Amino acid sequence: MVNLSQAIVSQLPYLRRYARAVSGSQENGDRYVKLCLEMLLQQRQRLDVRSPELRLVLFRALHDVWQDVPAKLAGADQALANRSIVASRIGQLAPKERQALVLTALEGFSLPQVARIMRLEAEQIVDLLDQARADLRAQEATRILIIEDEPVIALDIASTVREDGHKVIGIATTHAEAVALAAREAPGLVLADIQLADDSSGLEAVNEILGHYEVPVIFITAFPERLLTGERPEPTFLITKPFDTDILRVSISQALATRKSGAAQA
Repeated sequence: MVNLSQAIVSQLPYLRRYARAVSGSQENGDRYVKLCLEMLLQQRQRLDVRSPELRLVLFRALHDVWQDVPAKLAGADQALANRSIVASRIGQLAPKERQALVLTALEGFSLPQVARIMRLEAEQIVDLLDQARADLRAQEATRILIIEDEPVIALDIASTVREDGHKVIGIATTHAEAVALAAREAPGLVLADIQLADDSSGLEAVNEILGHYEVPVIFITAFPERLLTGERPEPTFLITKPFDTDILRVSISQALATRKSGAAQA
């Protein structure tokens, strides 16, 4: 029988993925997840390993942390004061519209489940999703570098992003091609697989590109476990193959919104 710790660990990569996508970085996202788990340890009655809703409970607890930390800091004791670094990042969270969209499109929750996670009415979630989709359509286009060695997938990605008004500066199938393309055509966003045609690494190619450009990256891979390890810097955005085009669109929208927010606060 799976114990409570094992059940939580099995969900942790997805909780961290969502926290990173919403907060904009691995560092910030992991801080929120840490506070979430600390809170649940103090409220163990909220956890039931036999419940199929454990994943929902974890995501709801994360949203509770986002709501509770600033209020608690108003009358902070020393323990809460130590959390001020987290509270200072609350303003960088994606707005509720994008949180709702990422929960449905990327994390696969149903509308009623999202309403429970965010502690809102279903009608409010519908309104948030409508606004998020409107924001997505109105978003400024960018220049996209695709690093993908499977032709059908590469063409599908290129077609999707072009439909949304973005420019594809090139499709690379190897590490060397990716770095060369990025050097010639500065990308505004990189979409990358991690296993490439000549057995080279998309992750290494991205790391080299990031040495020259500060640009958001979305990894699209059939091997997410190679990235969600907690042992090295991890991508803020990660899509698992096979993927839905709506998930790709939402991830691109959130990546670009995060970049814009970071630039505004720099």
